[in-house]
Amino acid sequence: MASTHLKHNATGYAGALVCEAEGLERLASALDEAGVNDVGVPHVYRVNETELEITAIRSSGASDRAREVLGEGLARMHGLRQKAYGWGRDNYIGLSPQPNRWCDNWGAFFVRDRLGYQVSRIRDSAQRERFKRVLDEHGSVLTEWLNAHCDHPSLLHGDLWNGNVLYDTDGPWLIDPAVYCGDREADIAMTQMFGGFGEAFYRAYDAHYPRTPVYSVKREVYNLYHYLNHYNLFGSGYLGGCEAGFAAIEAIGRGEA
Repeated sequence: MASTHLKHNATGYAGALVCEAEGLERLASALDEAGVNDVGVPHVYRVNETELEITAIRSSGASDRAREVLGEGLARMHGLRQKAYGWGRDNYIGLSPQPNRWCDNWGAFFVRDRLGYQVSRIRDSAQRERFKRVLDEHGSVLTEWLNAHCDHPSLLHGDLWNGNVLYDTDGPWLIDPAVYCGDREADIAMTQMFGGFGEAFYRAYDAHYPRTPVYSVKREVYNLYHYLNHYNLFGSGYLGGCEAGFAAIEAIGRGEA
């Protein structure tokens, strides 16, 4: 057996590691189905509520070639048409619950189960009500706009920032997913939230599955989910990102996007 890494559950949620294991296994099977054999996903050896034993990865620096491999691999995985939007069970995004359901309406799922849920968790009542009003006022237009610019459900990693991709001498590895099915550009948007994945990644992704012409607006909307989550977890340092996301929603509501 390859060397393994034992991860302990420090989230406070009994099901967190089981959901993580399910996500890893689903990513691995989707990459295999897409014919991608050079993007790694740790193998799950065992999992319970307290421990997850997976493949150990000896991390090294990322080369442009490794970033190209990741970009092409994700594009090919995103190209697989899934049966619906959402997921069959609730799971977790970092240290927060992530509610799920199956839905044939992407915009409705994202507005209610992603943005609406995070807004409902805001402790500051004035801030919560202000953001809720934006969703109430513009949510139906946003729903239609998102649906108009989403090709089909894709399997998403769901938490695709720099810290959740590792590189070793064999190439890139995906770790710590928060999987569900949605607009592929939600994954790509998050890659740019904390610095980006490098030009080689985006060039390779676009060569195999070009981003839509409205991607720059979608990026603000999709990353709003993560900014809200970080605001709820870590405080006001992420409020500016939330404001930018709601400003993008208001522009969509006014027909300016």
